[in-house]
Amino acid sequence: MNINVKKDCKYGVACVTSMGVRITPVDRMPVQTSHNYYMQATSAESNVVNISSSLGYEGLALTKFVKDSAISQFIKNELRSRNIAYEGAEVEQGGPWGYRHQFNIADSGYGMRGPRVLNDRAGEVGRTLSIDEFDTDRIFGKEGVAILHISGLIAALSPETSVFCLEAAKVAKKYGTLVSFDLNYRASFWKGREEELRNTFTEIASMADILIGNEEDFQLTLGVEGPEAGGKELSSKIEAFKGMITNASKLFTNAKMFATTLRQVISANAHNWGAIVLADGQWYVEQPREIPVLDRIGGGDGFTGGLLYGVLKGWDGEKCMQFGWATGALAATVLNDYASPADEDQVWSIYAGNARVKR
Repeated sequence: MNINVKKDCKYGVACVTSMGVRITPVDRMPVQTSHNYYMQATSAESNVVNISSSLGYEGLALTKFVKDSAISQFIKNELRSRNIAYEGAEVEQGGPWGYRHQFNIADSGYGMRGPRVLNDRAGEVGRTLSIDEFDTDRIFGKEGVAILHISGLIAALSPETSVFCLEAAKVAKKYGTLVSFDLNYRASFWKGREEELRNTFTEIASMADILIGNEEDFQLTLGVEGPEAGGKELSSKIEAFKGMITNASKLFTNAKMFATTLRQVISANAHNWGAIVLADGQWYVEQPREIPVLDRIGGGDGFTGGLLYGVLKGWDGEKCMQFGWATGALAATVLNDYASPADEDQVWSIYAGNARVKR
């Protein structure tokens, strides 16, 4: 594949992120009637890094922490256990109404009761990220990063993080680091900032080597024409998805790979899951097939993480897509919103539909 990955890097995938915690009711209970919760450290961007960090590439989270916070220490411990290093300034909480890490409360849903996610991001310390807080010459120049991953969630989180993501992409390009950009549109983040964010997203996308998003993401963040969300069977919309990606490829000529996932919800426990990748002018399509779902949150991040792992390994576009499809499916089998594959063989067994016991 015509993507040159920087060699001899300390870090496989680094991400710009605002870390927080997610709590999920056990036994798939709804939030309003639950007493017992499972807690994990979370962010969309670190979820992506987690695939390659589980499979031998050290990851890096560029983030920010609340000083002397037990939640901050929990997050650091979680990242270390996942082979993800971290760097970030530590700031004083500033009293009960000061800074803190985001809280994410997620109901996994069950059957025809769909999942619900409640985001509590008031006072979020990660909203104040600045490129000046990091020694970028050391991180990208001396130590080396093969891929920098940026998500639309962090890019739209605040005016400060928008600038930070843009500057981080520029630094990455300066040092030969690939830039991956998952558009990840969220209407609540864009409200009142549409023109500003359209300009920022367009500039980051123009520097991206790998551009990822669904039909809503490409249209609402970059203005790329594409299919309507929902409605028809996924298989009947594949040509429309290809048309959307073709339109994007004409606008963002620096990108060597474009990708989108295909998801049709049958119930909270079962989805049809597929993917489309355009790489080196070649189309690769994973036709949607049914997967079981324990918790859907993080499936798209799992796909992106698997795709980037394939890029690190130097695989062709089809193999990258297949691996990403399977790591996305793996993420749906756990309560964590990130997948932690034991090895490549586990992932390829998922792709093959082989759930037989391995002794």
